[in-house]
Amino acid sequence: MMKRAVGEGLVAGTAGTVVMTLGEKLEQRLTGRPDSHVPARVLERLAGMAERPGRQPVPLNWVMHYGQGALLGVLRSAMAHAGLRGPWSSAKFTVVRLTNDQLLENATGVGAPPASWPRLELGVDVLHKAVYGFVTGAVADALASRSGPGPGQRHAARRMGRHTDVGPLSRDEAYGRRPPDRRSRRRSGRG
Repeated sequence: MMKRAVGEGLVAGTAGTVVMTLGEKLEQRLTGRPDSHVPARVLERLAGMAERPGRQPVPLNWVMHYGQGALLGVLRSAMAHAGLRGPWSSAKFTVVRLTNDQLLENATGVGAPPASWPRLELGVDVLHKAVYGFVTGAVADALASRSGPGPGQRHAARRMGRHTDVGPLSRDEAYGRRPPDRRSRRRSGRG
């Protein structure tokens, strides 16, 4: 499951980043908002690189922008493989994406807490990250669904909702393996 989640997550995260970036570029044309150089500045600080004043190198900006989006896609893919799929899971993942940005930006001293931002700027950022979160989620869910339901979905199929009388799945059931019947276990010497 996890090997697939990594590869599929990189694909899903990259797709989400591409769509988010296209939306950002369209919004910038309409609003006149300039490019952000925050991703490059964060990468410079994290990597201990020399910092440049003013406009940052575009390749550095793209490495951080796309790299961060692709890597976070792995988490959304792991969610999908576990059975956490659909819009509710994409909404939760969007919060993770926003938190990741803010943690890196604030920990490096490049950004300020969102509560101090102008409301319009904050709204625009949340909108773009929501696009990323939901597109990444849709791609991750579609790719994970090729493997069938995740463990959480198999557990929910027993009886919808949370119930104290419904115990956990066996390990075999959780990972999509059928439990061996007793006769085959005896023949193989296990049991």
